[in-house]
Amino acid sequence: MNLQGKEVLQLKIGYIRISTTDQNIARQELLMEQLGVDEVYIDRMSGKNTNRPELQRMMEYVRRGDTVICLLYTSPSPRDLLELVEKLSAKGVEFVSKKEAIDTTTPTGKFMLTVFGAVAELEREYILQRQREGIAIAKDNGVYKGRKPIQPPELEKVIVKWRRGEITAAEAMRRLGMNKSTFYRRTQEFRENGVDNI
Repeated sequence: MNLQGKEVLQLKIGYIRISTTDQNIARQELLMEQLGVDEVYIDRMSGKNTNRPELQRMMEYVRRGDTVICLLYTSPSPRDLLELVEKLSAKGVEFVSKKEAIDTTTPTGKFMLTVFGAVAELEREYILQRQREGIAIAKDNGVYKGRKPIQPPELEKVIVKWRRGEITAAEAMRRLGMNKSTFYRRTQEFRENGVDNI
């Protein structure tokens, strides 16, 4: 009940995404009707397009107590689906995806959501692992050198002046636009290369 003593209307909101404009969605719309959905939002776009205008409209429309129903929430990754559920949850809206067996109104559905979360984390770890392996292989082949260090044009000249006592370290850092740790790391590199003896 709300403050005026009137019952708050709780709606079932359907969301359908199809990959092409000519795909027949009559079956999906019929299923939505059978599920008692009050309103349906439909996005028609390519699989790689993450800009979903109808999804955004739906997110603005839903209110606390509503339930969003998808027959299948296609997304580039499980993380995308989890982010949607988190946004809905923050608004007090439940989420049901029939294909993924996710239903935040039931214990089993919530468990499936944790499984998706674990899959998303595993996916992220695999990506990081492949990146690390790729960098290691590139280093072994002499291809990967890492990020190039900051190299202001006046670096050598300023370090030499600092070494000779012509300017302070603070002034050298200011001229080079470096913080303390970067400045001393670069001067150490110059020392190792014998440049500071110029």
